[in-house]
Amino acid sequence: MINIYGKYRPAILGGLILMLVAISDQLITKAEAENSFEPVWEEIKSQSTPAQLYAFLFQLPKGGNLHTHFAGSVPMEYLLEIARDKNRNGGQEFYTRVKINNCGEDCSGRRLDYAGTSAPIVYFQTTREVTWKSLSSCCQSEYKPLSALNEEETAAWLSSVKLDRPGEGRNEFFEVIWHRMGVLFSDPHINPELLVTNMKLFGDEGLRYLEFQLPPRGWRHSDGRSIPAEEVYEILKERLKQEDAVASGVTVRFRNVAIRYLSNAEAQIEEAFAFVDSHRDLWVGVDMAGREDDDKGHPLRFLETFRKMRKRYGGIGLSIHGGEVDEPNTHVRDTLLLGATRIGHGLNLISDPDTLLYMRNREYLIESCLVSNRVLEYFPNLDDHPFPEFLRLGIPVCLNTDDRGMWDSNMTDEYFSAVKHFNLRWDEIVKMGRDSLHYAFVDNAKKAELISAYERDVASFEMKYQNANWRELTSHIEPAISPYALRTFKISN
Repeated sequence: MINIYGKYRPAILGGLILMLVAISDQLITKAEAENSFEPVWEEIKSQSTPAQLYAFLFQLPKGGNLHTHFAGSVPMEYLLEIARDKNRNGGQEFYTRVKINNCGEDCSGRRLDYAGTSAPIVYFQTTREVTWKSLSSCCQSEYKPLSALNEEETAAWLSSVKLDRPGEGRNEFFEVIWHRMGVLFSDPHINPELLVTNMKLFGDEGLRYLEFQLPPRGWRHSDGRSIPAEEVYEILKERLKQEDAVASGVTVRFRNVAIRYLSNAEAQIEEAFAFVDSHRDLWVGVDMAGREDDDKGHPLRFLETFRKMRKRYGGIGLSIHGGEVDEPNTHVRDTLLLGATRIGHGLNLISDPDTLLYMRNREYLIESCLVSNRVLEYFPNLDDHPFPEFLRLGIPVCLNTDDRGMWDSNMTDEYFSAVKHFNLRWDEIVKMGRDSLHYAFVDNAKKAELISAYERDVASFEMKYQNANWRELTSHIEPAISPYALRTFKISN
């Protein structure tokens, strides 16, 4: 006799736990409606100073961060620190362009660093030592070791990889910044360190789950040799086992990504599905990223490719960028047709009423990124953002940091922005955190564990503030105030 229960025990247990969590969610929602923390929250919201509110929100249990590009997810100061530290970067030296000599030749070293793609000639483009050595003496003189930058040059390098000046926006972000430092995000020594640094920083903000958009392709050894995807998997798997990663208390999963406007995007999608299917313990979904205002990447271009993948694979989550454009169009609807259950950004859904109504009270989530949408000038004034329409019309939504390293921001800034601009109720805050875990692509057993832990964290957090003076409590919190918060919210350290 075949022991079916034994074979499928993890899935059955996970399903039962999720069912119990769903029942618990209903009871919790009812309890919240009847009373509990709302009066305390309304007092905090109306009477706190910006600094007190920021401290409160910093310590708030936040669930998960579902929409964050790995390469743009860590504060740039940490990236520079690791890239300069030979004890952490594999003993390497990186070089960055500090002047332009008009050498009469291509000084970008793109053959080794960019696999043949074009690279703009810009200050503070960073490259590997092997690439620098392949350049002419004139080109070499444009560069300086990262470790040798003086204080002024260091500040300029950091500014060059952030949107921290008036006039910088989408073109600077999409077309320049990534070329400046892309080589650092393909390194097998730097990336694992960035991963654990992120886990610690987000863990300090009350997150329990991170779902990074991270393709296993494009990684290179210090000598420029390509690293197979299987080796990338092993590198990250081993790093996540180490004590400091485990101690962060944060669960990490990845989604494979295709760049939608490239000529080989269909092949990237097929490759992404195949890799996720054979590495489901860490990679849990597929995404498409890249500028949607580049018409070569419109969603319906990929309809047959995704249908082909559905014939071949099941149980692979699809979270796809959709509607991150200024113009009204049907990109969100078309992205749902591709099979996505989560929509990244979804900004112009507000101009597609049929799809807006369709998504109400259904199993689709919008991954909202308020700071990103502001600094990239999709909504320079967040008062105009459609976020509250989605939230209060019954479309599940959660808050995310996108490329917070370039914004100089953190997850607390997303919550602070939402509270200050949209007067969030407490039950709305708690539901967003819960939904960020409910719609995660992690397996059912781990999801149930994460949701249960989140509910306990929220209950404990509420009890602490119900049983004590919130002014006194917030005075003892030392939040990591982001540079974005210092500039935008005028919160002082």
